Amino acid sequence: MSIYIGNLSYQVTQEDLNEVFAEYGKVKKVYLPTDRETGKMRGFGFVEMETEAAETAAIEALDGAEWMGRELKVNKARNRDNNKSQGGGGNRRGGGNWGNKYNRSY
Repeated sequence: MSIYIGNLSYQVTQEDLNEVFAEYGKVKKVYLPTDRETGKMRGFGFVEMETEAAETAAIEALDGAEWMGRELKVNKARNRDNNKSQGGGGNRRGGGNWGNKYNRSY
């Protein structure tokens, strides 16, 4: 299981996160996603801890903590499948009478 860290400073590095989370147990992996177009940090990241106990300790200690001028949001990461809409219809296009309104012949 991974830990999600939100509201990160855009200057944070993997080494910074590793150092902070290592205070609560062994860090297995740190991932900082970057924007595909700009290559800049996106303001959130993920940390994998070696044990569930270390993960829980880090979440309890760091959620809401101020670090690098920002209040962190730290919680268990959800699987990507859980983030998808359960209702379906993700490609709905609104517009109702859009075509009628703008394509009228006067």
